Amino acid sequence: MDTADDVMPFVTAAIDAYGTGVLAKTGELAADTEVARGSRILQRVFGRGDARAHRVIGRVAGAKPDDESGRAALRSAIIEEFLADPLLRREVAAMLTRVPSTGDLPVAVAGHNSGVIVTGDGSPVG
Repeated sequence: MDTADDVMPFVTAAIDAYGTGVLAKTGELAADTEVARGSRILQRVFGRGDARAHRVIGRVAGAKPDDESGRAALRSAIIEEFLADPLLRREVAAMLTRVPSTGDLPVAVAGHNSGVIVTGDGSPVG
């Protein structure tokens, strides 16, 4: 499920920012930030959230940054929702609009990149 992998940077950023209240957060949803996009995705996938969704989100919110088990549980819960509603995966994938790039050699990055992207002939890296 590539879409589940693609949404993880957004939804975990939203959970890191808002914790278990992320499903009720509406204030900054119009902004086009990673956190706002993650909040919108979580709300689309889980709605206002049942007890299970709140448990999974709470597990991620309370986890240490290197605790991958909580994030894996969140990814699994998202995949379960996608399998239950195949249209949902397409709707969420559409929410992952590409950020426009500039320059002569624009690049597309799927997922999350925290490093430098260098393109072009003779581009210095250092």
